[in-house]
Order: sequence, then C-alpha cells, then structure tokens
Amino acid sequence: MPRPTAAQLVYGSATVICTTLALLLLSGTESGIGVGLAAVTALALGLLVAVRLPQPRQTAPARTAHPHPTAARAHPALDGLGARERVPAARSSQHQQADRQHSLRR
Repeated sequence: MPRPTAAQLVYGSATVICTTLALLLLSGTESGIGVGLAAVTALALGLLVAVRLPQPRQTAPARTAHPHPTAARAHPALDGLGARERVPAARSSQHQQADRQHSLRR
C-alpha cells in the first residue's frame, strides 16, 4: 500500500476540521451522540477526499546520452551511475610551462 502524499494529508485534515466545525455549528447539538456522529461523518469525508486525490505519476528516470558513443563502452562501471560527462585529461608539462609564461601573475 503506497504512503499518503503531503497533499493527501493536508486536504484530508483540512476537510475533517472544516466539516467538523461546520456540522457542529449548523446542527447546534450539545449531546455526546451528536458530537460523535459529526466527528465520524467528518472523518469519513476527510478520508474520501484524501483517497480521491490523484496520485503523482512515477516516471522512469531519463537516461542521458553519453557525449561520445565510445564512452559507455570505455567505462561500463560508470554507465548508469549518473556520470554526465568525462573528466578532461591531465595537461602536459609543455602546456603548463606555456601557461606560466603567459600568466599575468609572476
């Protein structure tokens, strides 16, 4: 049995409270049987409202395409684990030396 959603709990509870107050105020009853009957009626109506709310749709998570078709074959352990993109390769020492020469900080 699925758990109730937050919307079901809120709408059901609000229905019970509003219905109980309305029935007690409109009927003007002061007997225990009348109050009990109003409470049971409100609970039944609240349950009906909560059950009749539409359930959220459960969709399957969308599979993302790898940026490169060979990426899935290269790392089968990462396929389906949420890896979105590949990590760039480490830069060579020549690129690092060129970056140091052109850097504004010395």
